[in-house]
Amino acid sequence: MAEFDIKFSGYQGPRSVHNRAVQVFGESLAESLGERVAFDHVLNVIEQGSKAADLLEMVATGETSLCYFSSSYLADKVPEIALFDLPFLIRDRAQAYAMMDGPLGELIVDKMAEAADFRIVAWWDNGFRHFSNGVRPIRKPADCKGLKIRTLFSALQQESLAAMGFEPVPLDVAQLPGACADGSVDAQENPLTNTFNFGIDAFHRWITMSGHFFGPCVVLAHKDTWDSWPQDVRQAVQEALALATPAQRSFAASEDAELMVKLDPSRNELLELSVDERAAFVAAVQPLVAMTMGQFHDELFEYLPRS
Repeated sequence: MAEFDIKFSGYQGPRSVHNRAVQVFGESLAESLGERVAFDHVLNVIEQGSKAADLLEMVATGETSLCYFSSSYLADKVPEIALFDLPFLIRDRAQAYAMMDGPLGELIVDKMAEAADFRIVAWWDNGFRHFSNGVRPIRKPADCKGLKIRTLFSALQQESLAAMGFEPVPLDVAQLPGACADGSVDAQENPLTNTFNFGIDAFHRWITMSGHFFGPCVVLAHKDTWDSWPQDVRQAVQEALALATPAQRSFAASEDAELMVKLDPSRNELLELSVDERAAFVAAVQPLVAMTMGQFHDELFEYLPRS
C-alpha cells in the first residue's frame, strides 16, 4: 500500500503541452519513489463537471495536491503578478523565462506563500496569446471595434483589450468553445495550442499573430500537503518538477511551430502584423501600461525586460 497519495489536476486534453509535462512528472515520481506513492493524474476537471477555475479552490483545500493554472488569476493575491500581464511587454520566450526564473519570479513565489493556502512550485509556459475571430481580419485597433471578445478573469487583461477596442466578456475556459460556436462572443485570445486544442479553429477563420500577452502558467501545490511531506518525498517532487518544467517549455515552443506548419489555409488564415500595425496596438494600450507601472515601486522595474 502506498504511503503517499499525490494528485496532479488539470483542465485540458491528454495531448496538451501541460498534461504531457505532468506525464513526465509522474514518470519521474514513479522512478524515484516507486510504490511509496500513488500518483493520480486528473487530465481535465471540466470533463468531471467542474470549471477550470475550480482548480484554485481544489488546491487551496487540498482536494488536489498540485495543479497547473494561468498566473493571471492570482493577481488579487499578489499584485506583482500583474507585471506579467502588461500587453506587448514580453517580446520572446527568453525574456519571459528570465522574468519567471529570476528575482521577479522569486518575489512572487515568496509573497504567494504568505498570501494563499498554496505555493507556486514551478513556472510553466502558457504561450504567447493571439486573437482569433470569425467576423473579419484584425490588423489594427479599429478592426476590434464592436467585437465581443472572451477574456480571462483578469482586470488588467480586460482593460487592455478594451483599450484596443474590444468589448471584453470574461468566461471560464469551460464555456469558451460553446460561446464561440453560438456567437455569444465574436473573438477570443489564446495561445495557438489552445485555439486548436479547444476546437476554436472550427469557428474562427482569422488568427491574428498579435502576441499581445505572454501567459505564464504556474504549478501550484497545496501548502499543508507540501509542507507535510518528508524531506526525501519533497525532494523527489522537486526533482520531478525540475524535469517536467524544461520539457513543458520545450513542448510549448515546439507546438507553436508545428501548428503554424500544419495550418490548413482553406480553413484558417494567419495574419502577421506589420511593424506599423503592431505599433498601433502598442500605442492604444500605452496609457494603461504607464498607469499600471505607476502603481508599483521603482525597484520592481529592475525585474522587467529591457527594450
